[in-house]
Amino acid sequence: MTDKKSLKWIGWTLFLTGILVIVCCLALATGPAGIPLNEMMSLFLEQGSSPEKSILIDVRLPRVLLGIAVGGALSISGVLLQGMFRNPLVEPYTLGISGGAALGVCLAIVLKLNRIFPVLTLPLCGFLGSITVMGVVYFLSLKRGIVQIHGMLLTGVMISFVSSSLIMLIMAVSRTEDLHGIIFWTMGFLGESRWPLVLLMLTVSLLGLVLSYFFCFDLNAFSLGEEEAIHLGIKVESTKRLLFLLASILTGLSVSVAGIIGFVGLVVPHFVRTVIGADHRILIIGAYLLGAGFLVFCDTMARTVISPLELPVGVVTGIVGGTVFIYTLTRRELVMGQ
Repeated sequence: MTDKKSLKWIGWTLFLTGILVIVCCLALATGPAGIPLNEMMSLFLEQGSSPEKSILIDVRLPRVLLGIAVGGALSISGVLLQGMFRNPLVEPYTLGISGGAALGVCLAIVLKLNRIFPVLTLPLCGFLGSITVMGVVYFLSLKRGIVQIHGMLLTGVMISFVSSSLIMLIMAVSRTEDLHGIIFWTMGFLGESRWPLVLLMLTVSLLGLVLSYFFCFDLNAFSLGEEEAIHLGIKVESTKRLLFLLASILTGLSVSVAGIIGFVGLVVPHFVRTVIGADHRILIIGAYLLGAGFLVFCDTMARTVISPLELPVGVVTGIVGGTVFIYTLTRRELVMGQ
């Protein structure tokens, strides 16, 4: 790697890190009860309790950390799957993982399982649903020990449609109080304030970032095609299994904790790839930082744009992400056409 490229990647990493820090500070300061930036550190360090400190530490800080964890995890999942499928339009939800998680949560709500274990029931049922779908997609795509990439994609899309249909069926026969919980959860929500779940999601997200770097050269080789990757010494089949497993766990846990938050895993990797480049050595860290900042920013908009009411964060990511994606594609076509 040349010194010029190294400096460019370091510059982009520092720039995206700076954006993430700025967005997080604004998220902590913004809300119905505004907290000046110059008072935050004193609130963190002061002894005892106060209303401002409680708002900062018990309400806003968990949301920011969860936004970083979920946004980064979904973005990394998008990078891994797009690299494995060699298709920039693939996202974590394409393979039906989110549909399985949503179906698991809907069943838990309708069957009142969340009354038995209020803290862990919904995340656990969502994660089990995502893992179940992951197993179904994988084994249906496995032919003679080889994972059929195109077959996996088609199977995932069909299972996603089936899951969506089952969710609509459950909603059609659900009671009003259950229906409200299902609808709100399926549109995404970062209001989870229980520290064990927030720290678990943050730990898994950062671990996923570290593990993804072990596959950066494999993903670069995949961009040349599977045959070229084999000639370069890549164990293609085992790598595909590990990539699929890692992306599925990150997506499943994200959906289980925060609900369905669309467009992050599609727009962020595509945007970073367009601006910075397709080398996964910078693409992975760039997507993580930008995805984290993007979701924290969208969550801040969701809870302030019509304050004191709060929008589901999935609505904001869909509007903002879809607009940015269309603009990026249009701009790229205009540049290529000149």
